[in-house]
Amino acid sequence: MMDFLLHIEQMLPTLLENYGLWIYAILFLIIFAETGSVFMFFLPGDSLLIAVGALCSTADNVHLHYMGILLIIASTLGYIVNYQTGKALGIKYFNNRSKWFKPEYIEKTYCYFAKHGGKTILVARFIPFVRSFAPFAAGSSHMKYSSFMLYNIVGGWIWISLLLGVGFGLGNLIAVVFKAF
Repeated sequence: MMDFLLHIEQMLPTLLENYGLWIYAILFLIIFAETGSVFMFFLPGDSLLIAVGALCSTADNVHLHYMGILLIIASTLGYIVNYQTGKALGIKYFNNRSKWFKPEYIEKTYCYFAKHGGKTILVARFIPFVRSFAPFAAGSSHMKYSSFMLYNIVGGWIWISLLLGVGFGLGNLIAVVFKAF
């Protein structure tokens, strides 16, 4: 199972062949899980999105626009869940009696997210481990929710669109090269 999750981008054609349109639900769940939990940071978000874009360029029944909309929703919802988890549980783990986190570090995190939280949520989409941890930290530091949502939606849209677009372009380029031979 772990091998499947770590190398799913290589198995996309097989998944499409075996599960057909259920591939939309499978990919939704993977992107949602990666962005919605601190503990799912190992999932291959970036490479998966590029591979999905390439798949959309070659498969007739997987459409780039539908996939893009679906995965933007998955990544946005995942960040919301991760933010709310951080808001609910973060204080319990980062309290003044913590063995691992000093109170001054917690205060620095609060100040950091008050000042730079939006940029962090936006840029974190492109940094694998940070992508899974940033919304949790934003929630635990009580980043303003309206600001979080703005950067969450914009960041999710840019991340998904850019990587699906790169994959789609590469998929088309490879198809053209192979047709030339």
